[in-house]
Amino acid sequence: MAYVSPKEIALIVGVVAACYWNSLFCGFVFDDVSAILDNKDLHPSTPLKNLFLNDFWGTPMSEVTGVVGRAELLSSIFFLAAFLSYTRSRGPENTIVWTPIALTVFLVAVATLCKEQGITVVGICCVYEVFIAQGYTLPILWDTVLQILRGKGSIPYCMLQMLLKLIVLMFSTLLLVVIRVQVIQSQLPVFTRFDNPAAVSPFPTRQLTFNYLLPVNAWLLLNPSELCCDWTMGTIPLVESLLDMRNLATMTFFCFLGTLLVFSLRYPGDSSKTVLMALCLIVLPFIPASNLFFPVGFVVAERVLYVPSMGFCMLVAHGWKKLSNNSVLRKLSWICLSLVLLIHALKTLHRNWDWESEYTLFMSALKVNRNNAKLWNNVGHALENEKNFERALRFFIQATQVQPDDIGAHMNVGRTYKNLNRTKEAEESYLLAKSLMPQIIPGKKYAARVAPNHLNVYINLANLIRANDSRLEEADQLYRQAISMRPDFKQAYISRGELLLKMNKPLQAKEAYLRALELDRTNADLWYNLAIVYIELKDPTEALKNFNRALELNPNHKLALFNSALLMQESGDARLRPEARKRLLDYVKEEPQDANGYFNLGMLAMDDKKDAEAETWMKKAIKLQAGFRSALFNLALLYSQTAKELKALPVLEELLRYYPDHAKGLILKGDILMNQKKDIQGAKQCFEKILKMDPNNVQGKHNLCVVYFEEKDLLKAEKCLVETLALAPHEEYIQRHLSIVRSKIVSLGPGEVPVIPAEKARAVEGEKIPLENSKGGKNEQKSTRTTNSNHNNKGQTKSKKNVEKNTTDKETKKKSTKEIKDIEKKRVAALKRLEEIERILNGD
Repeated sequence: MAYVSPKEIALIVGVVAACYWNSLFCGFVFDDVSAILDNKDLHPSTPLKNLFLNDFWGTPMSEVTGVVGRAELLSSIFFLAAFLSYTRSRGPENTIVWTPIALTVFLVAVATLCKEQGITVVGICCVYEVFIAQGYTLPILWDTVLQILRGKGSIPYCMLQMLLKLIVLMFSTLLLVVIRVQVIQSQLPVFTRFDNPAAVSPFPTRQLTFNYLLPVNAWLLLNPSELCCDWTMGTIPLVESLLDMRNLATMTFFCFLGTLLVFSLRYPGDSSKTVLMALCLIVLPFIPASNLFFPVGFVVAERVLYVPSMGFCMLVAHGWKKLSNNSVLRKLSWICLSLVLLIHALKTLHRNWDWESEYTLFMSALKVNRNNAKLWNNVGHALENEKNFERALRFFIQATQVQPDDIGAHMNVGRTYKNLNRTKEAEESYLLAKSLMPQIIPGKKYAARVAPNHLNVYINLANLIRANDSRLEEADQLYRQAISMRPDFKQAYISRGELLLKMNKPLQAKEAYLRALELDRTNADLWYNLAIVYIELKDPTEALKNFNRALELNPNHKLALFNSALLMQESGDARLRPEARKRLLDYVKEEPQDANGYFNLGMLAMDDKKDAEAETWMKKAIKLQAGFRSALFNLALLYSQTAKELKALPVLEELLRYYPDHAKGLILKGDILMNQKKDIQGAKQCFEKILKMDPNNVQGKHNLCVVYFEEKDLLKAEKCLVETLALAPHEEYIQRHLSIVRSKIVSLGPGEVPVIPAEKARAVEGEKIPLENSKGGKNEQKSTRTTNSNHNNKGQTKSKKNVEKNTTDKETKKKSTKEIKDIEKKRVAALKRLEEIERILNGD
């Protein structure tokens, strides 16, 4: 092997750094999003063994693995290391050194784990052993084999040593292949016709096109001026006839390759050996991606030329060396080399900026190729991410015109129409995409014929029409159709579970989520959704268990933290309050701008009689969300319960400014105005407003009766109490008050004005307004979360992983046992006060 000096190493490193320094300013683009940002295998919580079970995208290798599933550059490093290790396996007098061979086998395995083409280094080692290390040429090797077969000679010792080394190497390689086949469950990857149109074309189109792709790749090595990040779909038109002029390029390529091959195998010498090794590096690593033996998921991919480019560079360097040794051409050769280096360096610097963002990358690709619908789609995605839906729509529509049968393009159009609130056009686009789905073929598995992302057309269409309550059954039919086409389609189960909850079918929703959990038990969102189902089924114990399971998988799951704390709070179990408080505190760390978290912390503090803390949390909630109804009411209630009624009054004023019809707020305000401010008229207006909104409101009606009593209008008070009693005939306190008023009227002499002295009338107020209990304004917070795992194909539907929150501000009527006891205590105290009033009246 050639010696490389430190100066040469420093020069190479310096040139590479100069060419690629500007790439440090570029972001994550194209496959980076799926392979890095969205790849769960890269999370610290993911077991290390998953790296060996899943492909480069984090997907199980038994499902979507292809040739592009590993990192080419990393594979190239171990590829070269394996080859260099093998070159040290020959000892003195042609003996075998086994340590480098064992290391070679290990490095081949590692290279293959990085990318499948790494295994081709074994072929290069075999060629090196026969033609370089042993010095055979093809004619000599052929003569030796013939002599042995004719029995005219024994196998030379050096050949036995060579065969032994190659057998060990080939056996190890075969073992790696068997393991690889077992990992993919003996199934080749399944690609669609959009990925590689020639793969599904008939004879001779398929063969002519695949052979033409060889000179296309050779031209990219020779002249990498027009580079494109994606060469799938219609990038290279099919070669459908022998009369196609592009077949000349194919013939020229094979003639040139054949000439080099004959020269390298037939003639001895360093030159032929160099050419042979260069050809091995070009041809053998490219075979898995050539489509010649099995179809792959692309037409052309520049990344698969990384290793072949090493062989190409060897050929260029060897040819330049030949020219530079010629005294006449020496200066010209140096000038040409300098120009090549300069031009390629400038091209590299310029190309790096194309990778600055997804928009710049795909726009640069469109300059090279405008017949690839995937590129138009991906520019649309980039604009969509910037919320520029109008421009994105134009690119998506162009994709449908370039490739009218591209299901993903029509789905993108539909989604963009939906984002623009043009639901009619969105539905039409989804229906068109659905019509392009493959028809039923008896005995055929849909999973083998349908791209998973294309099945999202059923999900997207169902999600669109389910907004109309009259079309819920139609949406459910679409979910079921998606499931029938792909039983392992997890997202369909999730979306159907949400729909079934909306249709008030919690048992069926439970079945859908349990089926999804069979497919993915590590999904915290699924456990959370199942907990919501159990809440609907009135099973808070099971709901809490599932919330806890979600939090085990994802301790920062915001909705699980919030809703589990709410469930603990509503249980009335004081033992659960510390954990509920801890979860709410964790929630507000994750969502510091959500007022609901602080409000519920305030409610917990009220339960624990921590009035100052409750006041602090309620004020923070109100500061974050002006007009927070429940927080305003419960803060006012807190003040009234802690003898701070005058502080409650401005809070109630703010509440009624936002919600002028808030009945309980009006009752509390009227109570404070009458008892603290002595503003009878103000209280009267509050109660009259309540009755104007709801004439059957018992509390408002009774309190208005007390106002009449306070105004000394006993006849009007009597009539009012009679009407109130008709609304609530079983309320004893109303009957007692009516009895008191009537007794007073009877006790008055003829002609006397039916008036009760103010000091006696005041005593009646003890029962006039039963104060709202501390839970009166508590939120009913229930929400459903959905996950979307469609992020592998930029040309199809692209969605983010998102949280749907549906927290509401409703007041619940549910009271805990403790609250009921408090009300009973107040009722007993009121009865005692009534007895005192009766004694006063009887004394009169």
